[in-house]
Amino acid sequence: MTQSSALPLPPPKERRRLREAASLTRAQLASRVGVTSETVRGWETGRATPRGRKGEKYARLLDSLGDEAEMTPPQDAAVDTDTPEPAPRDAVSRRTARARRKATANDRKRPPAAKDRGRGPVTVPDHSRAPVPDHSRTPLPHGHHVILTERRRTTPPRRPDDAITALTPDQAFDALYAFCAPALVRQTYLLTGRRELARESVERAFQIAWQRWPEVACDRDPAGWVRAMAYEYALSPWHRLRPRHRHPEPPPPDAFDRALMDTLLKLPPSYRRTLVLYDGVGLGLPETAAETEASTRAAGNRLAHAREAVAERLPELADPETLHWRLVELASTERLRAAKPPVVRKAGERRARFWTRAAIAFTVALIGTTALTVRTAPTHYEPPVPAGETVQGVPPPVAPGPLSESEQELRAKLRKEEQKGPDRLLPQLR
Repeated sequence: MTQSSALPLPPPKERRRLREAASLTRAQLASRVGVTSETVRGWETGRATPRGRKGEKYARLLDSLGDEAEMTPPQDAAVDTDTPEPAPRDAVSRRTARARRKATANDRKRPPAAKDRGRGPVTVPDHSRAPVPDHSRTPLPHGHHVILTERRRTTPPRRPDDAITALTPDQAFDALYAFCAPALVRQTYLLTGRRELARESVERAFQIAWQRWPEVACDRDPAGWVRAMAYEYALSPWHRLRPRHRHPEPPPPDAFDRALMDTLLKLPPSYRRTLVLYDGVGLGLPETAAETEASTRAAGNRLAHAREAVAERLPELADPETLHWRLVELASTERLRAAKPPVVRKAGERRARFWTRAAIAFTVALIGTTALTVRTAPTHYEPPVPAGETVQGVPPPVAPGPLSESEQELRAKLRKEEQKGPDRLLPQLR
């Protein structure tokens, strides 16, 4: 279809309302469209715009959900068949637009080569997440395709207002941790190849999130905030200086998994992060570029080069869909368990108290040192004593020579007969 015949999308809030009115979770709607739950979350929050065939399929699905909502009367209201109420203006305009679209849908067909026109020279299609049959490995059971994103929602959806009023900060943090931590540990393992570092990175990210909880709770995407913090900590180059980093961890037991992990670890950190976010987590290209702090064109180039590097070493992963499911299988084979939410929250509080006390002690020591310096410092300037200089042309002093015998006798006599007072002036006769 051309742009004029494409189905118009409702606002983001209306998309979520239609999904909840049909009693569908994000995972169920994502499985119908062929994308991930994170992509549906971005479409419903307005952070991403549906494009291409997936966007058209999403628009058609929302349109069908809107038809079902219009045809289904409310359960708590009586249906009056005698006097039908006039249809609202929005419903009339929506049906009119739908009839016009159906009339022109068969006349205009969009050429296949034009679906990515206008996106620039680097275009990465948003492939669906349908499983690819592979006889070399055991297929994953139903539901494991969300192992890198979010867990399947089993409880009925609740209104946002009820969730805000019913949850305390502790409960909200525990819910976010229980929702995101298991998948986030697996994602971080794909980035680092180290199990302990993956757990530590996720726990550290959630500890920082708990310290800044008012900021994180008001964020449009708290899960993305924590994910970016965990990725930054996991990919920090300072981990190379740690003694534990010098000892490699045991590799995956499967030979193909070891080859895939070695290929991932040989990629540059920015390329590896882009590949995991796009092909592993399932984010769109704009969201991946925003999370990696790069432009969309740069993120597309990184993704293309990362896929080429993986396909060069592992030709069977040249298909992005196969690569996605291999990443899911690699993360699911490891028994990576995250700590309990109260443990992480209390550890963050202890760390915050420790650094607060350390800062107070350092400040007190600095103040004491400054006071001691002011007390013992001199109050006036004392010029230093200049060093001696050699003076030329001065004759050396002449020392008296040794006394003769008569001089020695006279000196002894004077010392022996020394008297005080006027008697000394009187002559003595001998």
